[in-house]
Amino acid sequence: MSQYEHTCMIRGDGGRTVRAILDHICNKWTLLIVATLDQGTLRFTDLHQQIPGISQRMLTLTLRNLERDGLVARTVFAEVPPRVEYTLTATGKSLIQPALALASWAIEHVPHIEASRVAYATRTG
Repeated sequence: MSQYEHTCMIRGDGGRTVRAILDHICNKWTLLIVATLDQGTLRFTDLHQQIPGISQRMLTLTLRNLERDGLVARTVFAEVPPRVEYTLTATGKSLIQPALALASWAIEHVPHIEASRVAYATRTG
């Protein structure tokens, strides 16, 4: 039995919970936001400026998901105009090492993956 199968059996839900969590964590915007917030607390505008290519809508949706999942804390300051800051929680910080490991794996295997893609494209024309 694989470790994944064992995890699914422990939960008793056929892996739905694990898949749902991984679906949120493994999207590109989540990992970029978490990596950016690892530098410290940031306001929405600062986050938006530091993550090239992300729309304001996608940043808002992803931050909401991260807050709901307990990875990011959102603090609203009663000022005019209102100031909102985002920071990683302890759970969010615990994602940094696995994310870096995955990024290292991807960097290490880029040549093989690119070669495989070229070979596949050649075969399937």
